[in-house]
Amino acid sequence: MRTEGQGLLQPHLAPSSTPPADPLCGRRILVGISGSIAAVKLPLLVSALVQRGAEVRCVLTPSAERLVSAASLACLSRQPCCLEADQWSHRAPRPLHVELAEWAELVLLAPLSATTLARWVHGLGDTLLASTLLACEAPVLAAAAMNTSMWASPGVRANWQALQSFPTVLPLGPEPGLLACDRQGRGRMADPELLLLALESLALWGPKRDWLGRGLLVSAGPTREPLDPARCLTNPSTGRMGVLLAQAARLRGARVELVHGPLALPAGWLEGLNAEAVLTAAEMRQALLARQPGVQAVAMVAAVADHRRSQPLDAKLDKQALEQALASGWEPVPDLLAELVHSRPPGQRILGFAAQTGDVLPQAWAKFARKGCDLLFANPIDQPQAGFGGHSTSGWLLGPGDQVGVLPPARKLAVAHHLLSALAA
Repeated sequence: MRTEGQGLLQPHLAPSSTPPADPLCGRRILVGISGSIAAVKLPLLVSALVQRGAEVRCVLTPSAERLVSAASLACLSRQPCCLEADQWSHRAPRPLHVELAEWAELVLLAPLSATTLARWVHGLGDTLLASTLLACEAPVLAAAAMNTSMWASPGVRANWQALQSFPTVLPLGPEPGLLACDRQGRGRMADPELLLLALESLALWGPKRDWLGRGLLVSAGPTREPLDPARCLTNPSTGRMGVLLAQAARLRGARVELVHGPLALPAGWLEGLNAEAVLTAAEMRQALLARQPGVQAVAMVAAVADHRRSQPLDAKLDKQALEQALASGWEPVPDLLAELVHSRPPGQRILGFAAQTGDVLPQAWAKFARKGCDLLFANPIDQPQAGFGGHSTSGWLLGPGDQVGVLPPARKLAVAHHLLSALAA
């Protein structure tokens, strides 16, 4: 008897036409901006948070005041922007740094400069932002940004290493690229799109890093099987679910390998992942099998084609000739999930995905039995708020064994965290 814990054979999944709530909507978010040129990116990020329904207040260090307009931040946040001169006032009944620290539910510290990092790690409270950080008990997303040589200096490396042990902090190191000082190297602040994603993750899961020391291999997106030089066989997958699962694992401390087909996502969402882009199922198979031995878990999220041409056409045919040519010459694509299960090393856990329509559970149980994976997420793509490309999904999680759990409609990042917890159990 298949059970949901000790529940029903076929747990009910209620359809919903209402989008799940945004985890950032209504949250009180304090944005701390320190003196790095990346500060110029923060006004648009503040605007994006407000558009998602968050309450936002901003704090500028004296150096940051020279780089970004306090008036612009006040207009975009609909709140006064707090400056160093506001730290002490005879008109305020409480110190401003204490008020801000207790008001915040989440803190975004971006960019985090070398100076602000040193103050924070060594317990110095000589500025408004520094004293606010010391008084704050809310989760903090800290995104470093500085010159490449500064980032590589022993003092900064030691301070950054010390920050890793702060229990309420989710640290995001800088990314490589062209810096404002014209250096090529690591020092660029994480992409604002990734900061928004990480803040959402912080709201959902907090700063817990329970995947530290583990490796996860994720596949994402569609494959494209060529028909001729101009046409291909593919599907509507955007890669959102797979990439969000990969980033959720990375934010929880995992070393993530991502193999993906063509994506329709913000480029910044790939930062911090060891990613390889592929086109066909054959390329995806080769990349997955090469990376599988080095990880503790696999999430096969990609929407891989079921069939392909035995030999793609050499030239583009007209419609009538193409219809005749496509009447034969097909072959099945190898079952990548089943092959990963067959070739896995001892102890490796594997999560599969099943995008289904109609009566989903019987189809999903049959697929679960055929594939042999530890867990299978069955997704009713013909239901509202559950199809390809959207921000939300729903379905059933099959396994381990005969267990089945309902995942009601939720944003895909929330579902990703649920699946990661199940995969780590």
